Amino acid sequence: MSRYHGGFTWGRAVACSSQSCHEVQLQDHDAHRLLGVKPEANSYLFQDGVIVMQSINLTDHFLIAMPGLEDSFFARTLTYICEHSERGALGLVVNRPTDLSVENLLLQLGMFPKGTASSNLPVLLGGPVQIDSGFVLHEPVGSWKFTLSSNESIGLTSSADILQAVADCEGPKRMLIALGYSGWAAGQLEQELAQNAWLTVPAESQILFELSSEERLPAAMKLLGIDFCNLSSEVGHA
Repeated sequence: MSRYHGGFTWGRAVACSSQSCHEVQLQDHDAHRLLGVKPEANSYLFQDGVIVMQSINLTDHFLIAMPGLEDSFFARTLTYICEHSERGALGLVVNRPTDLSVENLLLQLGMFPKGTASSNLPVLLGGPVQIDSGFVLHEPVGSWKFTLSSNESIGLTSSADILQAVADCEGPKRMLIALGYSGWAAGQLEQELAQNAWLTVPAESQILFELSSEERLPAAMKLLGIDFCNLSSEVGHA
């Protein structure tokens, strides 16, 4: 595979809630090259009117939306960054459930679940890009057709073989399924950080896979020792 796979396709589209969504199509990720590799992302930021270069890698981090994003798709969201490099960033919003269950998704894809362990989980709206395509964030990484590793234990898979395994009760031990993803062009995320659009904190798998959608954002903020009600759009990122 020479390019990042675009996700298993699902026939039903979920409408984006804002026209200010990120519309970046990250189609030039080489998943084989990226497996186990976290290249530094070079970003250009303005400081006192001078362009300076910084290096930052937010792979395997949470992004917490600041109040300044209240009118955008990302209002009050928690996003897990699956990959961040000089080409841009790719992530999934992990606290925005849809009214679709994993069981119903499998059935609509012609797959018949043999168990109920994962079938009652809600499908998430992972972002405004390719919202008719699905992505599975899971632990452990395993061996699937199209998988990008965020760390040694967490992978993002965009091929339908993992869904068939879930239907057959042979899927990953822990997982989230999302429609759509969130994407940033080269340097775009760094610019948004400089504008205090996000707080960042290293991700914890327990928050991803053991808490409900509603509990994830407060738990991530607790890692920083802050409460959303006390946030101001003037606060810098962590």
